Amino acid sequence: MAARHIRIVERVLTRLKLKQLRLLVAVGKHKNIQNAARELNVSQPAATKMIKDLELDFEVQLFDRTNRGVVPTPFGEALIRHGKLIFAQVSNAAQELDDLNEGSSGRVVIGTLLAASPQLLPLAIEKVMRERPNVAIKVVEGTNEILMPALRSGEIDLVVGRLPTHRHRSEIVQEKLYDERILAVTGPNHPLADQPDLSFEQLKPYGWIMPLVETSLRRQLDQFFIERDLYVPPMVFESVSYLTNRALMQSQNLIGLMPAHVPAQDIELECLKAIDWNVPFGTGPVGVSYRQEGHPSPVCQAFLDALHQAARAMR
Repeated sequence: MAARHIRIVERVLTRLKLKQLRLLVAVGKHKNIQNAARELNVSQPAATKMIKDLELDFEVQLFDRTNRGVVPTPFGEALIRHGKLIFAQVSNAAQELDDLNEGSSGRVVIGTLLAASPQLLPLAIEKVMRERPNVAIKVVEGTNEILMPALRSGEIDLVVGRLPTHRHRSEIVQEKLYDERILAVTGPNHPLADQPDLSFEQLKPYGWIMPLVETSLRRQLDQFFIERDLYVPPMVFESVSYLTNRALMQSQNLIGLMPAHVPAQDIELECLKAIDWNVPFGTGPVGVSYRQEGHPSPVCQAFLDALHQAARAMR
């Protein structure tokens, strides 16, 4: 097995061309060799030969041929994933060279989930900017379903927020920073805003702002409703936009669920109200995720250190 691995690596290092990988990624995208060949401006016979050469070099079948086109085998999917990562790293290298040429001291792309946006991430950014004033930082907001594939492909360096419980762990390192509880939040004029010791029965007449269906919190909320005699709220909005949710709660009698640090400043300013209902689910770890392969760049490591320091300051 070791001899076969060495043989394939030596063969690939001496023969593999980036154009072959580009074609491989394009075929994976189009599920069609002709369309992929057109994208790369090569003939279909040349594209077919390039794929066959790849299959010979790696000694595996990369695609299954069907009457509708081609479908990647598990070997093909793995090589496509690594191909995307290679191109992302090339793009990152070019961007970093541009940043250095313009006086920046490095670049990092951070994916953020709602839990990290208001306090943890800004505190970490402030620390990094103090120590590396010329660093280029890009922040991308989204859900785990969007951010984790981008992390694996190399488009994002770190993802900060609530850690997924079961999914998205393949090839990913997760570091827990702290545990975050969930609050039920309303506008300050909501009928429940100042009532003590609320029961779920008292919440049932009101509409809810709910997390998106692909989030862990939404799955937990849905399960909670099912266990309460298949309860269906009279009104539902699905949103992870804090500014939108904040405005809706201030103008409508709606209930929202969110990690405790997210509305903390607005609650202190009495723009929102944490109602007196103990949310019986949702408490979970907030942390940072990054790719398992290789070592973080110096600026990524500086950001990881800053996140740990920011998390300690928030406890």
